Amino acid sequence: MLRIGVEEFLNKARHGRIVDVRSPAEFQKGHIPGAINIPIFTNKERAEVGTVYKQQSREDAILLGLDIVGPKLRKIADKGKQEAIDNQLYVYCWRGGMRSEKMAWLFELNGIETNVLEGGYKNYRNHGRKSIGQIGEIIIIQGPTGSGKTEILQALGALGEQVIDLEALAHHRGSAFGGLGQTKQPSTQQFQNEIFRLVDGFDKDKPIWLESESATIGKVYLPEELWQSMNQARIVAVDLSIDLRVSNIIRQYGQFDKEALKTKVDQLKQKLGGAMVREISDDIDNKDLPSAVQKLLVYYDKTYSFSAQHHKESNPEIVHLASEDPLVNAKLVLAASEKVTA
Repeated sequence: MLRIGVEEFLNKARHGRIVDVRSPAEFQKGHIPGAINIPIFTNKERAEVGTVYKQQSREDAILLGLDIVGPKLRKIADKGKQEAIDNQLYVYCWRGGMRSEKMAWLFELNGIETNVLEGGYKNYRNHGRKSIGQIGEIIIIQGPTGSGKTEILQALGALGEQVIDLEALAHHRGSAFGGLGQTKQPSTQQFQNEIFRLVDGFDKDKPIWLESESATIGKVYLPEELWQSMNQARIVAVDLSIDLRVSNIIRQYGQFDKEALKTKVDQLKQKLGGAMVREISDDIDNKDLPSAVQKLLVYYDKTYSFSAQHHKESNPEIVHLASEDPLVNAKLVLAASEKVTA
């Protein structure tokens, strides 16, 4: 068994198999991207051992753990052998303590070369936050709802720029309608871990492009270090005509069932008022989506203006767009970024 630091662990495990030996509930809450779960305890077993540890003693907890794990050793060992790549495994638990040590012992007993993450998952999370703090430069694409920011961001990625599509990682587009058509959101920890994974793979000497977002996207939270850096970053603000914005929004959301759209509108009743919600719902029933979207944009544009004025510290370089082509717009945004000062 070899204990290694987090950077070496992640680098060596890039093409290997990472094994999280914590309980399924811990794994579900958040894990190193790409890891598989081979738990030493089930959720119930972990709770039982923890209770004995607190109410009786460490020794009693260890003995209970041995009673629980003993009958499962062969199955766990076989699973490790099955999952090993080049006869190697990269193992971690919460703090790099007893659970990962004992699992590493078992795997090595079965002939598998095993590396254990020093400090465990807790160390990994600290490393991720530190990596965010070491980002050299961030450029934010800002613009009101319907400006095509996500498509521009994706086009920048196709042009070879370093981008983080936060909404794709969050499985949510950010607005009240942002969950439509999306799969279940990850936990906040896992969302942040996916950001850490991307940042670790970037060239620190080149800028990272992100779309302007709130501190939360749906139900998940941005890492605080990233949120603070985004508010101090260089900004390119895109300006698109209202007609093109309405067209973009209808293209994105117009295919959804009208009842689903009306449900989302109703969730804005406190902010829009009952009368306006009824007007927008009537527009949806009458298949007049342009009218419904224009009314919604009155609210969203106010929200956008407030956020831009109260959170961002830099003055944006404004780019007036006349096209719906994301690649054309990405090239204009890229050129404008060279004029922006933080």
